[in-house]
Amino acid sequence: MSLWRFTRAYVKSMRLYYAFVTGMAGWIGVSFYHWLQVQRGETPDLHRSVAILVILFLSWGINQIINDYLGQAEDRVNAPHRPMVSGELHANAALGVSISLLAGTALVTWFLSPWALVPLAAGVALNVLYEYAKAWSLLGNVVFGATIASCTAYGFLAQGPPPDPLLTSNRLCALFLVTLINGLMTYYTYFKDYRGDKLAGKQTFIVKHGLRAARWAGVFGVFLPTLAFVLFVKLGWLPLQDILFQRDFAFCGIMTIFLQLWTAALYFRHPAGEKTYFSLATNFRACVAGQVTLIAIFNGTLALYLLCTSYVFIGFLFDLYKDSKA
Repeated sequence: MSLWRFTRAYVKSMRLYYAFVTGMAGWIGVSFYHWLQVQRGETPDLHRSVAILVILFLSWGINQIINDYLGQAEDRVNAPHRPMVSGELHANAALGVSISLLAGTALVTWFLSPWALVPLAAGVALNVLYEYAKAWSLLGNVVFGATIASCTAYGFLAQGPPPDPLLTSNRLCALFLVTLINGLMTYYTYFKDYRGDKLAGKQTFIVKHGLRAARWAGVFGVFLPTLAFVLFVKLGWLPLQDILFQRDFAFCGIMTIFLQLWTAALYFRHPAGEKTYFSLATNFRACVAGQVTLIAIFNGTLALYLLCTSYVFIGFLFDLYKDSKA
């Protein structure tokens, strides 16, 4: 296999439309740290931020190779045209490249901030655990959400020395919301994998309870992030009463709720068949919009730019993957 063919197949397997999921999750942490620095009268290091964001945007794709390597059994049914399953991408070589890139990322992270190695290691470990947790109903969704939340922690800790205290109610609430938003996103992705997961013995919620119950659960679940956010604000765990009526935050929040409802409606109407694949674009946009709304807490103008940019490029990159079996 030529280097060019291998590289092309590797990049294809990265499925870069997902990059905005990890990228925006990490950007929450970066934006929060910038906000803290401004409050202290410090100037954020933008070069450091760019390096962190490059790592975060590429982290999904690098870890996706590991996920594909571990999930070949169900992919032979769900996605037989994926490069690793079809033989276009040499599995062991691709795994070796991803491990090497992760080692390089760890080295760069050490120079950025040794503290950030903790969420980096946690993210890699959770990604491996995810393939096995997927067999236990909603546990796979929780593990996936926690994996993406590690990106938020990485973006925060890689930006500089951790503040004292490190753990506060608002930071824990933000991590919980990122976990919930991404757990919900991956729940909808399981509709397209229903047949392969069932044959592979993966007892996801959809496999265990069937498509009829699963689509109603999807309708109920779509309200959970908004309800959790409102509850945290009411309890004072997220002291954000003043931000709720700011235009940038309100706009991002409204767009998020609309995209989430749209996603639930799409999967309720079409819980099986090819449309479950093409509904993913809306699902990803809803997930990313939810994370951008959290960025709007610290930088509303930036959040508007990110919302527009991510919406356009998720659609553009997703359109490059016309084959629902890949």
